[in-house]
Amino acid sequence: MTSTDWLATHRDRLDGALAAIRSRGYFSAFPESPSPRVYGETAAADGKAAFERHLGKEYALATPGANGTIVTEQSPFGIELNVEYPRTTESGLDELLAAAQAGLTAWRKAGIDGRTGITLEILDRLHQRVFELANAVQHTSGQAFVMAFQAGGAHALDRALEAVAYAYEEMSRYPAEAVWEKPAKGDPIRMTKNFTVTGRGVALVIGCNTFPTWNSWPGLFASLVTGNAVVVKPHPLAVLPLAITVDVCREVLAEAGLDPNLVTLVAERPDDGLAKPLAQRPEVKLIDFTGGSEFGEWLEQNATQATVFTEKAGVNAVIIDSTDSFKALCGNLAFTLSLYSGQMCTTTQNLFVPAGGIETDEGHKSFEEVGAGIATAIGKLLGDDARAVEILGGIVNQAVVNRLELAEEYGDVVLPSRAIKHPAYDDAVVRTPLLVAIDAKDEDVYAKECFGPVSFLVRTEDTKQSIELFRRTVAEGGAMTAGIYSTDEGVLELARDTALDVGVALSENLTGQVFVNQSAAFSDFHGTGANPAANATYTDGAYVASRFRVIQSRRHA
Repeated sequence: MTSTDWLATHRDRLDGALAAIRSRGYFSAFPESPSPRVYGETAAADGKAAFERHLGKEYALATPGANGTIVTEQSPFGIELNVEYPRTTESGLDELLAAAQAGLTAWRKAGIDGRTGITLEILDRLHQRVFELANAVQHTSGQAFVMAFQAGGAHALDRALEAVAYAYEEMSRYPAEAVWEKPAKGDPIRMTKNFTVTGRGVALVIGCNTFPTWNSWPGLFASLVTGNAVVVKPHPLAVLPLAITVDVCREVLAEAGLDPNLVTLVAERPDDGLAKPLAQRPEVKLIDFTGGSEFGEWLEQNATQATVFTEKAGVNAVIIDSTDSFKALCGNLAFTLSLYSGQMCTTTQNLFVPAGGIETDEGHKSFEEVGAGIATAIGKLLGDDARAVEILGGIVNQAVVNRLELAEEYGDVVLPSRAIKHPAYDDAVVRTPLLVAIDAKDEDVYAKECFGPVSFLVRTEDTKQSIELFRRTVAEGGAMTAGIYSTDEGVLELARDTALDVGVALSENLTGQVFVNQSAAFSDFHGTGANPAANATYTDGAYVASRFRVIQSRRHA
């Protein structure tokens, strides 16, 4: 099947995505439920078996410039992975990047429709392997299986499709050919002009440990469909999901008669530090990065030959002023703070609450009663260990445990964290959220990110100070999400204006089955690019438009 045939095959999916990015209404192209009624009776078992076939073996991916193999991953659930990957070192970069560039001319000539058809086929084949991918995400990130299936599989596919749709729309703005005619004395001046969408060169995707697919696929597919070669450098502790991804990309490219080295995997040891020399190579023109602020800022300041898209650390906040449903407020926040043990860039860290308490449908609640209400809701949500582990997942690495233990000393513990024994994985490290009450003056604590299952109940003078602290912490430290609970329209309007001033998305009075730390593809923008937490958003026109250029040729008609 040709790339044109693939575009025709997946046209309905693309058209649905194009309609969704314009309407911002609900759309999903990939079912998020792992139910056998959706995927078939054997899909889950087949996917798990496919995942297990990787364990203890070499993943046979051809990587130009690689030398030997490495094993770097450890499952947060304690199972032995021992997957071997081709190891790339700095000495192999010349060969790697030369191979990545070799197929660029043919990739450009594939055209907008051809590249779009190929990327849509890749997404379809990744969807066929979604259970395998979910197991790979689970055992490298620590996400519970259902979350890994949704966030690491179906939702990641939606985000990738969203990026492809935006890119297709941006690339299609320009005609491939035009006749230019200028009136003049006698015959008009006539020129024939061609306009070709051309990629920038080589794109580098630097993956993260916690969301290896969800955070990597938008940039990967935005760069690929716009005509670039893509080098994928996973986090050393989360290689397998991206190895599968690269494998599928190479398979489809080869079937289309194109160079599979248009997509390559770079695996390294944790101390190799390959991201820096790769990022500064002159061949690398695009970089997508998710991770800590320090390295993200280094990329922005030092990879000057490239356009850099970063998602970094932030200090997410919820302002609690008043509510008409205290029980629902507590329940909503309980799930928000518990999901994946708070190991999300969108999880709320700071809960700003007036020292004098808040007004609710249950009467006045003191500061202490607000904290107790949230703590009780978390306890109820996570009271059954078997249910709790499916919400919490596993702690991704020891650094998170260290921060959790240190945070207990920052203030008064409202809700202690407890260890949970996983019923299926004896060696899994599972922790419930820690909630610590501190004062507004303790800005040295809450103004910086404390990644993991740690949240601070910040005692403020009043809601006015809560909003002022929200403004300052987001402006200085950045945030991916923000929330407000209030029955006062004036307070809501002030919070909206403040969120717009500091460039963060705002969720208001969430008391149902929508949570501040979740975002919906095709409707919600993930990040804004308007505060220090990220310089780009998933996904808008700006995210894709700078990944290609339109080059013209002209001649007399």
